[in-house]
Amino acid sequence: MSLLRRFKATDLFEFNNVNLDVLTETYNISFYLQYLARWPDLFCVQMSPHDRLMGYVMGKAEGTGKNWHGHVTAITVAPEYRRLGLADGMMNLLEEVSEKTYNGWFVDLYVRVSNAVAIGMYRKFGYSVYRRVRNYYSGATNEDAYDMRKPLPRDKLRETIRENGENVYVNPEELDSWR
Repeated sequence: MSLLRRFKATDLFEFNNVNLDVLTETYNISFYLQYLARWPDLFCVQMSPHDRLMGYVMGKAEGTGKNWHGHVTAITVAPEYRRLGLADGMMNLLEEVSEKTYNGWFVDLYVRVSNAVAIGMYRKFGYSVYRRVRNYYSGATNEDAYDMRKPLPRDKLRETIRENGENVYVNPEELDSWR
């Protein structure tokens, strides 16, 4: 039986097995510590019975008005623990905290448009594409991201999602102008 618990600073020394995936965005230590200090209830790890880090989810609360929401900054599971339902449990926890603690309207995340496996998983969890962000990911080749959203119970009229979001294009600099 695995354990889902809050992230601790010492976990930074234990998650290389999780972060070595090419599709996992990694950050510097101060970035992780900032999230831990500011949104500790949105930063959790899944631990194996042998105290090995299996995966983590890192999020934050942001926005204003009807754009006040939970954001999934990163979610990843070590390759040897994939397809066990761990991501489902971690996403449920982040969604529940976003709803009950932060009273958010929705939860959103960004995913590479080429990451069909993750997109399929998020759709299964109830997320839909809100818009496509041009050149969101940089590297050897720039890549677009889908901004995917799942409305929370506060959004009774489902105002924070849209149909055909794949056809709505924005540039990265437009993201801070809260929709």
